Amino acid sequence: MGARVSAELHRDHWGIPHLRADSAQALAHAQGRNAATDRAWQLETERHRAQGTSAAFLGPEAVAWDSFARQVRLADTARRCYAHLDPDTAEWVRSYTDGVNAGLAEGARNATEFTTARLEPGSWQPWTPLAVWLSTHILFAGFPAKLWREEAAAALGDRAIGLFATDGPHTSGSNGWLVTGERTASGAPILAGDPHRFIEAPGIYQQIHLACPEFDVAGLAVPGVPGIAHFGHASTVAWSITNAMADYQDLYRERLRRTGAGVEAYGPDGWEPALSHTETIEVAGGEPVVVEVTETARGPVIAGGPDSPSAISLRYPPRVTGELGFEALPLLLRARTVTDVDRAFDRWAEPVNVVQAADTRGGLLHRVAGAVPVRDRENGLRVVPAWEARYAWRGTRAPLPREAVDGAAADGMAVMANQRELAAPLGVEFAPPHRARRIRQLLAGTENWSAPDMAAVHMDTQLPLEQSLLDLLDGLDEPGPAAAALRERLAGWDRRMDAGSTEAAAYAALRAVVVRRLAGHPALAALAGPEVAGKYPEVFRPWLALVTRVAFALDGLLTSELLPETERAAVVRAAAEETAPPDVPWGELHRLAPWQALPDEPGGPSGPPPGGWPGLSGDHDCVLSTSSVPGLTHRTGRASAARYVWDLARRDDSLWAVPLGASGVAGDPHRLDQLPLWVRGGLVPVITDWNQLRSSMTTVHEQRIDGFGTVRISPVDPRRDSALIHSWVSQERARFWGMGDASPEDVLETYEYVDSLTTHHAYLLYRDGVPAALFQSYEPEADPVGDCYDVQPGDHGIHLLIGPADGRPEHGFTTTLLSVFLRFVLADPSRQRIVVEPDARNQKVIDRLTGFGFELGPEIDKPEKRARLAFLRRGSAGLL
Repeated sequence: MGARVSAELHRDHWGIPHLRADSAQALAHAQGRNAATDRAWQLETERHRAQGTSAAFLGPEAVAWDSFARQVRLADTARRCYAHLDPDTAEWVRSYTDGVNAGLAEGARNATEFTTARLEPGSWQPWTPLAVWLSTHILFAGFPAKLWREEAAAALGDRAIGLFATDGPHTSGSNGWLVTGERTASGAPILAGDPHRFIEAPGIYQQIHLACPEFDVAGLAVPGVPGIAHFGHASTVAWSITNAMADYQDLYRERLRRTGAGVEAYGPDGWEPALSHTETIEVAGGEPVVVEVTETARGPVIAGGPDSPSAISLRYPPRVTGELGFEALPLLLRARTVTDVDRAFDRWAEPVNVVQAADTRGGLLHRVAGAVPVRDRENGLRVVPAWEARYAWRGTRAPLPREAVDGAAADGMAVMANQRELAAPLGVEFAPPHRARRIRQLLAGTENWSAPDMAAVHMDTQLPLEQSLLDLLDGLDEPGPAAAALRERLAGWDRRMDAGSTEAAAYAALRAVVVRRLAGHPALAALAGPEVAGKYPEVFRPWLALVTRVAFALDGLLTSELLPETERAAVVRAAAEETAPPDVPWGELHRLAPWQALPDEPGGPSGPPPGGWPGLSGDHDCVLSTSSVPGLTHRTGRASAARYVWDLARRDDSLWAVPLGASGVAGDPHRLDQLPLWVRGGLVPVITDWNQLRSSMTTVHEQRIDGFGTVRISPVDPRRDSALIHSWVSQERARFWGMGDASPEDVLETYEYVDSLTTHHAYLLYRDGVPAALFQSYEPEADPVGDCYDVQPGDHGIHLLIGPADGRPEHGFTTTLLSVFLRFVLADPSRQRIVVEPDARNQKVIDRLTGFGFELGPEIDKPEKRARLAFLRRGSAGLL
């Protein structure tokens, strides 16, 4: 028999899940089950991507990723990292995957994508969450940029290595800031920010609230991964992160050869054996693809192979050490102070993050967490030769000193926006400083910050005042008519990328033409065309596209010595003459374009909202960093994947939002309900008060049934529901319930008593929002029935009262509701047998129970009735 799982699920008005259990293990199981029921399609897509098996249902377009996932050995690395976990963490992760497996079938039934893709839900292994985490972050450090630098150096000389650096504008990134109590209205710190990632549907972050006797934490979870890693509020302490922009993955140029014994690689000590085997990728709608997987002493080969003139291997810390940092996750949940958070992040490995934290005792934290190897500086810049010993790793860097926020931030704030500051010794390229400077400027504007005020920082659209493009436009001598008109139009612009601004659209149009003209300049011809990108696997091509590289480095290129100043001005002049500024606002062009595993289905349950995906304010260089690729598209696929404001004065004054909604189920009312709010910068209240949650209409189970509707189970709220229950139990049809003479006050008192017990629970079942039945569950050993028969381990009792029919009796109505409730009850794997004890005179119910599969037991005498026992074992009638 499995470990006992006892958990309850509540949902607030935004459908956000709030989970409470009697142990951390039971809570992990509940979190996994909830992820599976709310995000089954997302979870299974991510599992297959991590295993390199997504092309089997997504088709040929997924082959490039699957090939990379297999060659880089994501799944094998996850197994290795799971094997390195300490026993307690390993068991905690296993509880989560057990929960996922318990909920996948139900989640898949509710997700139309499974039918569209002809996919059956599979099985999660204990190491699968680690594989999902690796898959999500394997490209996070941007190692493909080293391929670009290698090509740029070959074409333009070593000076070009820094030419396309992103330390100029036009790169996107995350924001986070900590305001100390000296600058807040409450006198307590506030943490706020927004991680910028590619926007996915469903979203990468799930708002969730997790509680058990050991901890109570609200935060942003990654579906498929237990706990709350990046952004959490545990009432007495809160934490958040941004990407540190550290460089911790290296590329090695390999010499490979085949021998009679297999494959060999040439290393510092000469030829040495390499691991090599082939794998087959199944492809929906296409022929299978065979991939050779090779691994040298440096790492897996990700480009080229034994039959190529050269190959490139990737060395990344988890593959080397077997450490991913999952031991930090349960420690973060149990954190009570900044010191606890700091110690938890000592166990962190990947990705490397900048961390901020604050607690109610006045503790503050600003540090870097993660594993960065010690090696030659050249490793961080480009592909290095595998056969030279100087490029070997020499252990892991010691942690950088923590920044003393209370001292270093004498102005009462600390800002992290991927800039070159705290993590400077660990990286090569960082985000431009404008966002960090602008956030500081905004925060300095008041000393009375509150949580709602932070939306103004999240949504700031101010571009840097120093813009080389606009400076060159302003400095043109004798511009032509079109250029002069455009210059005049932009001269009075406030440089805000607001969705309603036509000037912002005109600027973006000019920028796009400048990017394309620069990319087509003869000076960069050697980097143009398919030759460069064609050398490498398709998955790396976004880093190797010349237009993309020019767009992200535009400000630097317009001030560099790549072109003489006169030629730079000529490019801008020609672009300004060519540009036909659109007479539409920026938001008409700058529309959200989320990534979905399956194509949009306009008008369908998983498609965009009516009217299409919305237009957005913001741009690469704004605090509201909604990123497009100038020269290619004005649409944005990268933006705030969540927004949060953690208030340390009172957690329930905190706020958050995600781009789409809490649910990943197509057609669910909470799939897109936060989208309008997110577009305009609104935030949803964080609710963690269990009394408030229980008093609202919460849901512990929801199931869609074809031809029947949606059945939702909610705990009875005695004050809210006693009048309804009284109207049911006082009817003649409910005489066997035994409360026909009870007054409304008696019913309220009875269910308040039931609500006070931990062994007895009462629930209302709703069919498409209409109350349909009253169910109660109980532990027989804690009930008088336990004195009347030999209670077996795993026994669990239920009572059932179907509500009055609104019309004609419906065939299968009671059986369907009973099936749903039993599925909910049996979600706890410790429950092995259902016990019922209807009135012995109620032959109609007894016949219905035996028809369902219950086995009759003896009649028993209870104080209020003579009852007939009946039992249903797990597995009967097709149940769990």
